[in-house]
Amino acid sequence: METKNDKKANKNNVDEEVKKKQEMPQNKKKNEKKELSIEDKLKETESKLLRTLAELENQRRRFEKETKEAFEFGGFNFARETLALLDNLQRARVSIKNDEILKNSKDLEKFLKNIEVIEKDLISIFEKNSIKKIKCLKEKFNPNLHQAILEVENEKEEPGIIIQEIQPGYMFGERLLRPSFVAVSKKKTPVSKEKNEKK
Repeated sequence: METKNDKKANKNNVDEEVKKKQEMPQNKKKNEKKELSIEDKLKETESKLLRTLAELENQRRRFEKETKEAFEFGGFNFARETLALLDNLQRARVSIKNDEILKNSKDLEKFLKNIEVIEKDLISIFEKNSIKKIKCLKEKFNPNLHQAILEVENEKEEPGIIIQEIQPGYMFGERLLRPSFVAVSKKKTPVSKEKNEKK
């Protein structure tokens, strides 16, 4: 007859065998890793090194691109704000020139010439820093460079041609700093059509 101790011993032996069977695949995996040849290890290390070098190269290129863009377009917002200064200077010149009280002043011409000198200096500074005015009069309307404020009926020009510049636009290098606000020509609608549409 089996005693309680014998039963326990048998059960322990069975448990140990089950554990060994379960651990065997894990041990095999460990042994397989240990059994990698030096050549395989070298190939694995070489591929890791190549991936790391590729990542470093991509990071270097990204950094160079960001640095170049920061250098080229770092003053973009400053340039946009400075345009308001030029606009206000031009408006002031026109306003002073048309003022009825100041028209009779002896020094008006000197004052206007001084404003023009400041305006020319500012435009010169813009051009030195790659800020250029967009030419638009008599050009075909381009939505990437121009913003149409009004359409004017015009028989002399074909539709879509800019006939008036309301506010000048500027480029900052290859980027649009501000679009030109313009008036664009359109075909004159016949009078008979207008009357029919109103009815």
